[in-house]
Amino acid sequence: MTKHKPKSMEELAATPAARSEPAEPGGVGPNSALVEPAPEVVQRLEETAARLTAELAEAKDKHLRLAAEFDNFRKRMVRERTEVWGKAQAEVVSRLVDALDDLARFAHVDPSQTDAKTIHDGVDLVERKVWKELEPLGVRRVDQVGVPFDPNLHEAVTTAPADEPTKDHTVGAVLQAGYQIGTVLLRPARVVVLTWQKDKTGARLLPDPRGLGDRHGR
Repeated sequence: MTKHKPKSMEELAATPAARSEPAEPGGVGPNSALVEPAPEVVQRLEETAARLTAELAEAKDKHLRLAAEFDNFRKRMVRERTEVWGKAQAEVVSRLVDALDDLARFAHVDPSQTDAKTIHDGVDLVERKVWKELEPLGVRRVDQVGVPFDPNLHEAVTTAPADEPTKDHTVGAVLQAGYQIGTVLLRPARVVVLTWQKDKTGARLLPDPRGLGDRHGR
């Protein structure tokens, strides 16, 4: 049997089992136990969490107050707009009550005791009274004849032949007047639009009164 020679102290110190790995900074290493954070670190984290919680609560409070203020502003604007619109309507009606009274009187006259001229003059008076009150408000009638056709003001109902080139695409007749207040069109004027037409020879085409087609005009 082979006898082993006892190892010296130097050999025992050189063996891997005898060597210990150094601990990592902070006391945490493969052969060291976990170390709890220092009390001052915990305190700083708690203070940061408390500060962020307070800032979040403050931001939520600001948001709620701004939302409430905006809702109040919206309701106030709706209420004020309704009040302004109501006052404007009342002002227009108050301007027309006198003309409405005159119209009511002429509407209830006895035809057997009133001649046509008196009724005509009365209606004309009422119309002038109405326009006297509407014109300061910016209301105007769209009923001009001979002006260029404007799709923003006119509605073409039909066309008719023009008797000269300068009248091409102009208003020849107004079938129903339009109305405008300021730049807002209340109702377009329904009109007849004049058109200038020529055949291949350059002669103007006129409608045949017998309904047999077009005929050349001189």
